[in-house]
Amino acid sequence: MEMEIDDTPKPKGEETKGKPIVVILVGAPGSGKSTFCEQVMASSTRPWVRICQDTIGNGKSGTKSQCLKSAASALNDGKSVFIDRCNLDREQRAEFVKLGNPNVDVHAIVLDLPAKLCISRSVKRTGHEGNLQGGKAAAVVNRMLQKKEFPKLSEGFTRITFCQNESDVQAAHNTYSALGPLDTLPNGSFGQKNPDAKIQLGIMRFLKKVEVPANTVSDANSIQSSVSHKNTEEKEPSYKGHDNISSFSGNASKELKEGENLAVCSSGSHASLNNTPTLAFPSISTSDFQFNLEKASDIIVEVVEEYVNKLGSARLVLVDVSHKSKILSLVKTKAAQKNIELNKFFTFVGDITKLYSEGGLRCNVIANAANWRLKPGGGGVNAAIFNAAGPALEVATKEQAQSLHPGKAVVVPLPSTSPLFSREGVTHVIHVLGPNMNQHRPNFLNNDYIKGCQILREAYTSLFEGFASIIRTQGKLAKVSNENLDSNPSGAQEVIEGANTKHSPNNDQKSKREHEHDYDRSKKCKGSQDEIGADIPESKIGKVDKNNDKIDGSMTKAWGSWAQALHKIAMHPQTHKDVVLEISDDVVVLNDLYPKARRHLLVLARSEGLDRLSDVSKDHLQLLKTMHNVGLKWVEKFLQEDASLIFRLGYHSVPSMRQLHLHVISQDFDSKNLKNKKHWNSFNTAFFLDSVDVLEEVSSHGKATLRDDESLLSMELRCHRCRSAHPNIPRLKSHISNCQAPFPPSLLQNSRLVLAPCNAGIDP
Repeated sequence: MEMEIDDTPKPKGEETKGKPIVVILVGAPGSGKSTFCEQVMASSTRPWVRICQDTIGNGKSGTKSQCLKSAASALNDGKSVFIDRCNLDREQRAEFVKLGNPNVDVHAIVLDLPAKLCISRSVKRTGHEGNLQGGKAAAVVNRMLQKKEFPKLSEGFTRITFCQNESDVQAAHNTYSALGPLDTLPNGSFGQKNPDAKIQLGIMRFLKKVEVPANTVSDANSIQSSVSHKNTEEKEPSYKGHDNISSFSGNASKELKEGENLAVCSSGSHASLNNTPTLAFPSISTSDFQFNLEKASDIIVEVVEEYVNKLGSARLVLVDVSHKSKILSLVKTKAAQKNIELNKFFTFVGDITKLYSEGGLRCNVIANAANWRLKPGGGGVNAAIFNAAGPALEVATKEQAQSLHPGKAVVVPLPSTSPLFSREGVTHVIHVLGPNMNQHRPNFLNNDYIKGCQILREAYTSLFEGFASIIRTQGKLAKVSNENLDSNPSGAQEVIEGANTKHSPNNDQKSKREHEHDYDRSKKCKGSQDEIGADIPESKIGKVDKNNDKIDGSMTKAWGSWAQALHKIAMHPQTHKDVVLEISDDVVVLNDLYPKARRHLLVLARSEGLDRLSDVSKDHLQLLKTMHNVGLKWVEKFLQEDASLIFRLGYHSVPSMRQLHLHVISQDFDSKNLKNKKHWNSFNTAFFLDSVDVLEEVSSHGKATLRDDESLLSMELRCHRCRSAHPNIPRLKSHISNCQAPFPPSLLQNSRLVLAPCNAGIDP
């Protein structure tokens, strides 16, 4: 019996064994199974055992039962195992798959190399362990290939990696070599080009020329640093599909060898990952601006958690140049605690300007930690990106903006003349400016982390919103034309700038209102009669510029008759005294007729022409302050009656009723009128804009930043306190009635939550 054990001395502190893995190699003779095992075992710090049937009987050929017995023994000792057999059909693999259990993962590595290459190797080799060489090898390989069955996750595998060329094999080698004793890999099926394709042609078909796939680096790969975070989904992942796993090279390869423990995962489906929108971004403000790393990592994970589902299949990648990066380590740990999907957000070690050419990671959008002048120079990421992009980026940036405020971002389509475009596949750069905590730099915040955290959160929000606008643009252009997005960057930018102003077709006949005062229903999303009022046709809205400001066309015609109710009350409150609680020259206060919580008020502006928040300018700042103060006055009254209540004041990004109105709503959400996902998400996603943030934005920039992506209203239901997910409204209501978790950090800052003074020292 032969068991080749990697007895390389282990670094101090790594004696503790992690979860063992059974790796079942699948491939014809000559595909490189034995070479793969030997190379991984020579470089890995994990204890591996190679089980080979050709040598299992004291150096001679043995039986399958001997292999199973040896594998089980090695696993009991805490070692991981390579099953070096052909394993070309399900029956041959079945007994080895049964070695898996909750404490042992079972992987497959499919070496699906061209038949011609396998036959050539088998014929030419000498001294083979199983004596399969020379002329007889060709017929054996051909016969075996005709009967090959690709493995499937349903057989019991937790992970399957398909390798179609040498580049894929090298990438798989790097992945498994990098596994330390305590590391795991994400579950799923990776790299299979076409699951339904017939097995490749055998030797008898070689008289007709068989094309051998080129050994090219894959279009895009998710290179995952946090391999210890295991995918918690038990079902077969939805992201299996195309993912030619690329080899690490350049800086990425160097970092991996030094122990970063990079793993490979996928987020493709039936399209190449080259088409998967991917944003690579550096940590904002933690380098030259010296922002606290713990606080920064909290904000990164918090905002990422908010956006990963909103962005669909798109990927977010946090990048740093060093495997010793503390911010990467902190973010990985905190993202794992939040169970953020690895195929949608991960960290990566490498140069952000060379992610594809040196790391095999295709990112169509990269973020730049810019200076306020949006100029090249300085150091760090800003200098590197401007240098790598060439003069084209500076010219394109000037066309979009001349300067940048802290907390804001600007999207710049990258001209095809830029080296970043041609070499790395980068189509857009998003400049983003964060807060400054460096006393030696201008605009130092003097250690004011309340304001600093707010600005940093705004910076990441602006960054991800910019990325979302690019995704929307690509989707719109794909429907209009088959041309590449970046062949017309100016046209693309027009779509980006107008993306937030689109409305769905009229759906009046399909749905109706419970009552004209059910104010919070979105006119953007179609739904049941209980969910929604009339959608507004774009033709009635009039022209809208990139700032969501009206240029022409009367908004009055855009609102249905039911949507005019608030406008009528605001303009003529004396005729509605039965519903009005307070009247002044500036505002009217009334209860929401269908409240979504125990206390739910509306504060209406009495100004003609203020239909919604997008109509607001800096001239309306004093009115907004008045509305906010009136809301606070009523909150104080309610808290005197019930000190246990907690309130938020804010606006819907896209209101369903005409006339600017502020929601004053208690956070118990104890109401029979809260019936569906749109009701909940309109108050508990970025669709709801806190009044304090609106005041600050209008004061600083003359307008509010709207989050009007309709996907926010269809997001999964999550508790507004602990952020746990729930399948339906009844289950959610049952949970929130008992949830005592503190509110997320984003709500605990900047007075977004209002509570009784006696509770001010308690985390709400």
